[in-house]
Amino acid sequence: MIVVTRLNGSRFALNADLIERVHESPDTTLLMVDGTSYVVTESLAEIVREIVEFRARVLARAEELVGDDPRPGPRLAVAPRAD
Repeated sequence: MIVVTRLNGSRFALNADLIERVHESPDTTLLMVDGTSYVVTESLAEIVREIVEFRARVLARAEELVGDDPRPGPRLAVAPRAD
């Protein structure tokens, strides 16, 4: 999630993965995959930076959770039938 500011000064969090396009002329408009649009005070460059930082935080957190062992948890196997 990234935090953006509407022109009236109110701030809200937005799922960065659902942004389809960002326009800047002169106001910055975020166009979402569902067709919703938001006009925000942040510049195009600021939006891109926020998205990059958000994704970097996600990857860093995933690395913390995995640690040195990239294997998933215990493997599942089919148990032999008890006849």
